[in-house]
Amino acid sequence: MARVGNWQRAAAVAVLLFAGAAAAKRELRVCADPDNLPFSNQKQEGFEDRIAKLLAREMHATLRYTFKPQRRGFIRRTLKAKECDLVMGVPAGYDEVLATKPYYRSTYVFVYPADKDIHLRSFDDPALRELRIGLHAFSHAGGNTPPAHALERRGMFGNVVGFAQADAGPSGTPPQRIVESVAAGDIDVGIVWGPFGGYFAQRQHRKLEVVPVSPSVDPPFVFVFDIAMGVRRGEEPFKRELEAILDRKRGDIRRILEKYGVPLVEPPQSAAER
Repeated sequence: MARVGNWQRAAAVAVLLFAGAAAAKRELRVCADPDNLPFSNQKQEGFEDRIAKLLAREMHATLRYTFKPQRRGFIRRTLKAKECDLVMGVPAGYDEVLATKPYYRSTYVFVYPADKDIHLRSFDDPALRELRIGLHAFSHAGGNTPPAHALERRGMFGNVVGFAQADAGPSGTPPQRIVESVAAGDIDVGIVWGPFGGYFAQRQHRKLEVVPVSPSVDPPFVFVFDIAMGVRRGEEPFKRELEAILDRKRGDIRRILEKYGVPLVEPPQSAAER
């Protein structure tokens, strides 16, 4: 009988060890751009990387990355190809994925030197017509960002200095080059997506102002976006698990975003909240 009891205990221990090993093998597989700070890079130095680590800890999972440049076809080549299970930053409601609830809201911003007599708040500010304005991939042929369309509507083509991907060099991005050019005095103001503006402004030798553009909507274009996480369609349980973590760790996530200089826009209050 003692032998049987020992065998049963050994079997129970083996089952527990196997179950523990299986649980430890869970992976959080994330697809990200290898060179796109402040969001992500191969060294995992971006704020999306920091938030992904937080998610993995909460899920008791090992974090594993697949890195691909975030260009046209990124979702098809990564998430839909099952190279990963999660993309950290997508516009809320993006129909290529099943999107979580938003975990931050940001805006396009003006970036200009704090020591210059510039006090921009709006695309309609008359001072903007006298300034050299840096924009990402500006083209008269179209395919431009919302700020480019706002300036086009106001007849400010002649003020714009365009920065294409080729201008970024072997590392960096056009928004980074725009902010650096503002600090160097090569242009007077840059208009970039807020996370780029806030992050790279912090890293210049010259103090730069980072100011949300106005209006937030210039029909049909908007400048404020809710950002969510993307999983494959049909994976509702995984989405709900992520959302529970986003709710539980909202304060920690906000602190990460603020550390990286991300300009955060509060959602509009409903009538019941006012």
